Amino acid sequence: MSKEPQSVEEAVEALEDVAEHKSDVSIGDVLDEFGRRSFGPFLMIFALIEITPVGGIPGVPTFLAVICAFIAVQLLFGAEHVWVPGWIENRSVSGKKLGESAEKLANSAEKLDHWFHGRMERFTRPLWHKIAAVMILLLCVTVPPLELLPFASSAPMLAIASFGLALTVRDGLLMLIAIALSIAAIGFGTYYYYTSDSGSESAEGSGGFI
Repeated sequence: MSKEPQSVEEAVEALEDVAEHKSDVSIGDVLDEFGRRSFGPFLMIFALIEITPVGGIPGVPTFLAVICAFIAVQLLFGAEHVWVPGWIENRSVSGKKLGESAEKLANSAEKLDHWFHGRMERFTRPLWHKIAAVMILLLCVTVPPLELLPFASSAPMLAIASFGLALTVRDGLLMLIAIALSIAAIGFGTYYYYTSDSGSESAEGSGGFI
């Protein structure tokens, strides 16, 4: 594809394409496939991957949150192109696992594209990009501790995916929904963490990305 995806379906197709042609797919490969101006698709796809089999690998939710945080900082300061450090860009996952994740996302892609499209575009202008970036950074901070609890890190990552989708399809209504989801996810995550037995115990971080 090598162009900025304009929909969930296009982003998933790009993932499927790169996974099909490479045994190991690096973050840099995905950046090149999407085109490096694709802030929305990157946020959306990396956040959605967290709810697929790849996201079940210990340490992956936190690693994906780090990527989203790097992207959000650049969005906040008005960068024109996505940049990530070499140590992130060179990390890879097997093409087979990425392909399986893309297939699972494909089941929802058409529905998401049908539901969300360019409404209330005034809420997708640059000021709202900065608001989205701040919310995404707050959500990313909640992911590492929530990874210690089963499925808990999916809540902030789904909110991040909503921001990414809103930016991709320029849907202002979804942008407002994403902000509401973020507030709920942060509140839920804080409550869940501190009321869980795991939240009161110290734990070491687990595994890394492939």
